[in-house]
Amino acid sequence: MVRHKLLCIICITVVLAQSCKSKDKTPPPPPLVKKEKTTPKPGDKPVKGPIINIQDSMEQKRTVLCMKDSASTSLGMSVKLNSIYNKKLKDFIKASKLKASGPPMAWYKTQKAPFFFEAGIPVDKAPAKLGKGIYVKRTGGDSAVIAHFFGPNELSNVGYDALTEILKDRKKKKSSPAYEIYINNPFDSLANRKADPYKLQTDIVMPYK
Repeated sequence: MVRHKLLCIICITVVLAQSCKSKDKTPPPPPLVKKEKTTPKPGDKPVKGPIINIQDSMEQKRTVLCMKDSASTSLGMSVKLNSIYNKKLKDFIKASKLKASGPPMAWYKTQKAPFFFEAGIPVDKAPAKLGKGIYVKRTGGDSAVIAHFFGPNELSNVGYDALTEILKDRKKKKSSPAYEIYINNPFDSLANRKADPYKLQTDIVMPYK
């Protein structure tokens, strides 16, 4: 989530798909490709830009078990997210005899240090009793623009900016805070943590009305 200037060509493919609203199975029209260039500063190391496919859809309804935390560095945040997803929430879900119903999610309140965030895992139902520091968060019901993001997490602000610009052009406003869904969970295993970030998908969901 750390905001960096993008120092290369960014390809943003905007797919205006309304399939989730109309349940129309007709294939979406050919994507529109937008290229943006930035000028590197002298001495800066070039950074490969992310690949972002944007879709207009509906926010999926979910019941999410969440925990709040903070970190002073991006590395510290990754360590805490790993602990929440793979230890604290995972153990609670198992002990409560619940089932995870989707990949992990996160809401970020800040884009620079110190970081404040909420991390959660969607489950099949709300538990009868909540554990220490665990609460239920619900999503769904509104329209949403979704950025299917492939690239380093520190460049994810590019996806947020693209979604914000789309809503601005449509004269729409966010109905609730945007959040991330880790389709290929980078915190799931050592292999995923070392995987090429351009092969891991993160969905950035921005609900609007």
